[in-house]
Amino acid sequence: MVRAVPERDAACAIAQAAAVIGDWWSLLLVREAARGHHRFDGLQEELGISRKVLAERLAHLVDSGVLEKVPYQTGPVRHEYRLTPTGRALLPVLVSMQDWADRWLLGDGTLTASAGDDSAEARRMAALPGTRVPSLTLPAHTGEDLDPVAGATVLFCYPATGRPSPLPDGWSDIPGTVGCTLENRLFRDAYADFTAAGVAVRGVSTQRPDEQREFAAVEGIPFPLLSDMDLRLSAALRLPTFRAGQALRLKRAVLVVDRDRVVRQVQFPVTDIPGAVAAALEAGASAAGEVRG
Repeated sequence: MVRAVPERDAACAIAQAAAVIGDWWSLLLVREAARGHHRFDGLQEELGISRKVLAERLAHLVDSGVLEKVPYQTGPVRHEYRLTPTGRALLPVLVSMQDWADRWLLGDGTLTASAGDDSAEARRMAALPGTRVPSLTLPAHTGEDLDPVAGATVLFCYPATGRPSPLPDGWSDIPGTVGCTLENRLFRDAYADFTAAGVAVRGVSTQRPDEQREFAAVEGIPFPLLSDMDLRLSAALRLPTFRAGQALRLKRAVLVVDRDRVVRQVQFPVTDIPGAVAAALEAGASAAGEVRG
């Protein structure tokens, strides 16, 4: 049941937030909406929730301004439940919770930008092929908002580049952080091959677009660098993160997505960056070739 905030906590923002999203089902409904599941039956199937409880929680989130009902058919009228700006502002909260649990509950507490092959993060990423990337846009270093998927697409996620801003103290001591500039350069150098194969390339980090813009100019990056600073893509795909310099950073991963937005291949953890670029080109060319065929 959704609880009212007691008078003694009326001025407590934590208590007010807990009254809206502190319930188990409410949090998971925000998670599923971020993942692209918007319809009643689909939400029920994903969560295994009773129809009565689902209807109650959806009504609560709509009344709280977290979700909005959007009609998708008439006769009879049926609605989808989509995140409002208020709801999307909760995505960093969800990703922070995921990051905390990956490290402290499902992991051993080690700060790392990588993961073991048998980790919960690796299992979650291994389950991505066959799922769809929800429709969304991210700010690009070019100054526009772009869809991460542009036909057959390779999305490579990386923690952060050192240019233009200094990286946090101890950055190179965190396993998996080193190699972001190298990775961008390798994709840059192979960009003509990706283009010839009909494959788009997108780099993704949580750095700001202006930081990415300066890096792209210095390094001559020919493809868009997308900023997931609001963690929309991270929440949509439940991408692994780590916290460094008081910011959440993406762990290195490479995804190949087809023109129908279906994830075809995932590489995570990435320990061989040149090998990951080569494998992405092969998988991307295969996805693009099937489109052409």
